[in-house]
Amino acid sequence: ELLFDEIPRPRIRYALPSDTDEEKKDIKKYPFSMAKDLQVVIVYNGKQYNFSVSKGYKWDGATIPRLLWRIIGSSTQPEFLIASCIHDVLCENHNYIDSDRNLSSKIFRGLLLEAGVCKFKANLMYAGVDTFQRFCGW
Repeated sequence: ELLFDEIPRPRIRYALPSDTDEEKKDIKKYPFSMAKDLQVVIVYNGKQYNFSVSKGYKWDGATIPRLLWRIIGSSTQPEFLIASCIHDVLCENHNYIDSDRNLSSKIFRGLLLEAGVCKFKANLMYAGVDTFQRFCGW
């Protein structure tokens, strides 16, 4: 079970003409940010995990290779945003869920399904994320 204290509000970051080149580069790399602080509660196997996602947290959306966009969709599709945000936070903070890599992948899949992503795509994305995490040392 995963609960939020309110509906997550991701926002799209846009580069402005007045932004520096560094700011524009950052926006291109991380086009999304959290509009408000978000409290997250995960209940899994009788244990409760609590953490927050800070207002302004930036992420790049779902990391989907361009080759798979026709099958899965682009990395910036709205239904992928909350799942990718929470998953990125967990990847950056293993201690939030006692370094349970499998749980982070299950949460990602569950949030995709909750957002209306079909089971085929959610399972394909889950397999990709879980496999990648094994190779990146988690």
